[in-house]
Amino acid sequence: MKIGNVKINGYAALAPMAGVTDRAFRELCVSFGAAYVVGEMVSSKGLTYGSEKSAELLGLSDEERPAAVQLFGYEPDVMARAAQFSLRYRPEIIDINMGCPAPKIAGNGSGAALMKNPALCGEIVKAVSSAVDVPVTVKIRKGWDSGSVNAVEVAQICEKNGAAAITVHGRTREQQYAPPADWDIIREVKRSVGIPVIGNGDITSAADAAKMYEHTGCDLVMVGRGALGNPWIFREINSLIGYDRPLLPVSHAERITVLLRHVRMMCEYKGEKIAMREARKHAAWYFKGMKGAAELRRRAGTLETYEQLIELCRLSGVTN
Repeated sequence: MKIGNVKINGYAALAPMAGVTDRAFRELCVSFGAAYVVGEMVSSKGLTYGSEKSAELLGLSDEERPAAVQLFGYEPDVMARAAQFSLRYRPEIIDINMGCPAPKIAGNGSGAALMKNPALCGEIVKAVSSAVDVPVTVKIRKGWDSGSVNAVEVAQICEKNGAAAITVHGRTREQQYAPPADWDIIREVKRSVGIPVIGNGDITSAADAAKMYEHTGCDLVMVGRGALGNPWIFREINSLIGYDRPLLPVSHAERITVLLRHVRMMCEYKGEKIAMREARKHAAWYFKGMKGAAELRRRAGTLETYEQLIELCRLSGVTN
């Protein structure tokens, strides 16, 4: 598929997740077959006010492309300026967040709150797409709540105002992440627009991805929580859909090897002190389902150094 002039080679993309999809995780997922990645969402206002912390989230490496930066905000002119600023990091695509349900985002009129104002959604897309020379995409939800399911309307307005693709998460803001995602709404959006549609929600296995493609007719699937502690899900999706060849489950040894590789990368990019605090949650995800997982995850919550992680991995039964 293509998003504007950007070719996507593969069957699954990595969804943006705040505090999770940093450079190390994005590169790791690409190495396992992610066809496209989207960075952590960045405040448009923070960028225009010169926030170094916001700008740091925009960095992209050559090992993770094609890649998008994702911006959030509710003011068209501010979003446009932030998009122009982000071009210095050479993203192939700029994605606009209209789906984040977090109170600190939606409560301020950004993220999923934008779906309560379809006209404003169009204004933002038009302002951003007019300001930059790369494709602009939008991530939306099913709607704000069960009484305002308007993903089709918002998608059509975004397309009319210059969006090159739409990602649809099959839940309302009110539903957060709990109930099963509604894939029917993804199918409805796909049938209502002429631009590519990316399906998102409840992809935790290669079989799930295949079912979403069949059910919705979407152009690409996007994996979020299903990739946590499980970056090889992209390899499995590519094998099943591309070659109709299911892969064997990942071994205990490979799980530990990838965990250590992942955290080494984090330490390299962020320094050990910051990286190890952030690595605690990743280690817990990798340990999930292993023998003695509860104790391993408890100990992961106290990690301070990479050497401590190596020792914890030895306790799991694997040395490296």
